[in-house]
Amino acid sequence: MSRGTASTSPAVSGPSARMALTRLATIALVVVLAGCSGPILANQPAERGLGPSPTPGRPAASDPVPIRLPADDAPHDRLTEWWYYTGHLVDDSGERYGFEFVVFRAERGSFPVSWASHLAITDETGGAFHYAERSEVGPGVDRSTALPAPGFDLSLGPDGSRWSMTGGDGHDRLAATATADEATKAGSPGGLGLELSLVAAKPAVLHDGDGWIDFGSAGGSYYYSRTSLAASGRLTVAGRTLDVTGSAWFDHQWGDFIAVGGGGWDWFAVNLADGTDLTLSLVRAADGSYPLVYGTLVDAAGGARHLDRTAFSVTALGRWRSPATGAEYPSGWLVELPGEALEIRLTPTVLDQELDTRASTGVVYWEGSQVVGATRAGVALGGEAYVELTGYGR
Repeated sequence: MSRGTASTSPAVSGPSARMALTRLATIALVVVLAGCSGPILANQPAERGLGPSPTPGRPAASDPVPIRLPADDAPHDRLTEWWYYTGHLVDDSGERYGFEFVVFRAERGSFPVSWASHLAITDETGGAFHYAERSEVGPGVDRSTALPAPGFDLSLGPDGSRWSMTGGDGHDRLAATATADEATKAGSPGGLGLELSLVAAKPAVLHDGDGWIDFGSAGGSYYYSRTSLAASGRLTVAGRTLDVTGSAWFDHQWGDFIAVGGGGWDWFAVNLADGTDLTLSLVRAADGSYPLVYGTLVDAAGGARHLDRTAFSVTALGRWRSPATGAEYPSGWLVELPGEALEIRLTPTVLDQELDTRASTGVVYWEGSQVVGATRAGVALGGEAYVELTGYGR
């Protein structure tokens, strides 16, 4: 996200191009207390000095400070944090899949540290979408201090079907096996899960140059990405376990923020066939304006350049209404970067890639893989992409 907030709307058109690529307006990690029936904190706007107090005994942070990697791959003692993967996989027969796997961490005053995790698999060839969610309370999820080198080691759920996320310095492992009940609820009664090894092909990118995004009165966030990771492993969906290879995108954000903007955001992550990686964030306020709009362009060699709101436009080309929640989302986009002579058309591989995660994070959102059709200076260019849409399911 870009540092500071802008007061004018971006060059965004269409029925609704909303909140941002930087998940920094938070899907707020929900605090689910032991013995409670559901989340008690979910995506409520916060002002500095108001809302939940820091964890007792934790000194106030002096932000910003430089991001240091791989040390900052590890968890932080802050209000909100997440480790977020999306990616594209293909099996030996050429069938294609998208995936999302995320772990959220939340501190809210005197409540125990709380965690949530989402797993989603898009069967692009079969036209189906499956997802599951988990939540857990307490410090036992975080096993990072036992690692031999700086990084993260996060694990949720019962033995035999644990969801784990381990990594550091661009060498990561993901594993998630849904229980029979979780898989059935996800519409994949034969099984749902993944086991992937990931290796970064480019260095980490600090958004807005230094990796610090200032939300003004709402707080701030540290934010970096590894935009190109080679992926290999296995995928389980609808009773089939498949060997897969592909690519992934990793976002890591943390800070003393709960929610930003108040209206949601649209986040775009695009990998083009010429090695260009692009992320765009459009954060929307409750009144429909866009106080925060920014992007990052990464070239084939890994060099990164910040994009302000004047460098690009996003036009929504259609709409889709969820039959499950009634939420209406933009669906299909034209992204234009005149300075790059670049036009990108994004079309969802499956229309319904909505996640109703009110049981774990208290929110409904849409996150899905895309068909990419791009041109640079009129020359056709392929690619892959993921889009996240929040705030529509209010």
